[in-house]
Amino acid sequence: MTKPCLECGGKRLKPEALAVSIGGKNIYEISGLPVAKTLAWAKSLNSGEKPVLSEREQIIARQIIKEILSRLGFLCDIGLDYLALERPSMTLSGGEAQRIRLATQIGSGLMGVLYICDEPTVGLHLADSHRLIETLKRLRDIGNTILVVEHDESVMRTADFIIDMGPRAGEHGGNVIATGTMQDIMDCKESLTGQYLSGAKSIPMPGKRRKGNGTALTIKGARQNNLKDIDVKIPLGKFVCITGVSGSGKSTLVDDVLSRKLAQVLYNAKELVGECDTILGIENIDKVINVDQSPIGRTPRSNPATYTATFGPIRELFASVPDAKIRGYEAGRFSFNVKGGRCEACRGEGYIEIEMQFLPDVTVPCEVCKGKRYNREALEIKFKDKNIAEVLDMTVEEALEFFKNFPAIKRKLETLNDVGLGYIRMGQPAPTLSGGEAQRVKLATELAKRSTGKTLYILDEPTTGLSFDDVAALLRVMQRLVDAGNTVVVIEHNPDVMKNADYIIDLGPGAGDAGGYVVAKGTPEEVAEVPESITGRYLKDLLAGKHIG
Repeated sequence: MTKPCLECGGKRLKPEALAVSIGGKNIYEISGLPVAKTLAWAKSLNSGEKPVLSEREQIIARQIIKEILSRLGFLCDIGLDYLALERPSMTLSGGEAQRIRLATQIGSGLMGVLYICDEPTVGLHLADSHRLIETLKRLRDIGNTILVVEHDESVMRTADFIIDMGPRAGEHGGNVIATGTMQDIMDCKESLTGQYLSGAKSIPMPGKRRKGNGTALTIKGARQNNLKDIDVKIPLGKFVCITGVSGSGKSTLVDDVLSRKLAQVLYNAKELVGECDTILGIENIDKVINVDQSPIGRTPRSNPATYTATFGPIRELFASVPDAKIRGYEAGRFSFNVKGGRCEACRGEGYIEIEMQFLPDVTVPCEVCKGKRYNREALEIKFKDKNIAEVLDMTVEEALEFFKNFPAIKRKLETLNDVGLGYIRMGQPAPTLSGGEAQRVKLATELAKRSTGKTLYILDEPTTGLSFDDVAALLRVMQRLVDAGNTVVVIEHNPDVMKNADYIIDLGPGAGDAGGYVVAKGTPEEVAEVPESITGRYLKDLLAGKHIG
């Protein structure tokens, strides 16, 4: 737990440094302002009716002020006008950190550089995405090449050249399906991306919006960070989407206030809860599950089979084989985590880590088991001509066919397949799964459980890193959870998710100090009619069937 320094009160500087001020403000006060306000202060130094600096001071500071205005201008251009300059870097999201690096590059004025950006629109509202695109175009126009890995439709529609990989994921992918302009991609019938861009395939809107179960969670007086002492009503038994421009207070409301308070009440969690008066209606839910994109395990010992509890029934199945019974093998013999059936040379990890002294450690396959994790005796036991290592090496799709006559295993595998993860391998080490894949493994695990109908699921930007087809699969899963009587709350900017929600809560109107209010609430159709809502403007086009971008 960290606490502000008692000597400086968290200001980091000595009294002597804080005694120096310009226009009545010291450096701590300036660095604590949002970038937009810092920019306004910098402009007031040598412009306006009454400049802060004298003529002599303006001459001295001219070049410094020019640099300050330029750098702050870049930060505003890429939608980071709500950040304070003194904000610790570890509190920035991945998208914010990436955009700060982009602003730095624009300021450098370099030419002939290849910039590679991996999903720069992560965490960005549709309005912020357009500002980012303009920034990337500026980098291109001064003589650079921009290579972007992206699923955002507006980015694709702006690109000069597109390379579409596929046709699907995992071992069903790895091919270049189409290259060229936007039209070239849309004209390629083999391109799944092209089919969605051309409108040949689409994510449909629901036939009707759910009415819910008549109860709600009501957050009273939320005032953490930039939230303006707001009351927010979240109807239960619905698919609820929290939207708003980046920095409007969505994560603060859902993660810091709602999620932590529920965890405190339901599970006696000790995490500090965001400031609010109270939350009413907690008795209407019996469980809260935060399905985030954190790894399902930190070591290669964790994998989809173990996380979803599919591996237990599979090991019991192998233990029931006549050969296993003759030898006296029990289910534990087929675990790579305990002594018995595992390879003791690598202790069931399948690889050996070699320390290289002054170089990074090197990982090599185990010479004894060749990466199979098991000893010879365990691998001799076969079920339908497959040993336990070969089963773990199957994709979910292959395993689903292999175990189709075993309901306990089949049901768990079906949920993994339903969330679009049919291509991952059963024993794929957890660290090799992307954030989106890990999140969908967690969703599949929840789907396989018997629903109480009173569970609240919280997802923060679940479409990160997902293609159109993956989003469609994810939406089907979330709708299934709500159909079972549960409530799903997502923080999301994806247009297809927004138009499929039963209820939208739009925060804003701006970011940072300009945000923290409830701008609009209701069905997507109702939010689209609120003129003050930036999200509503985009929703209006979406509901009319227009492309965004």
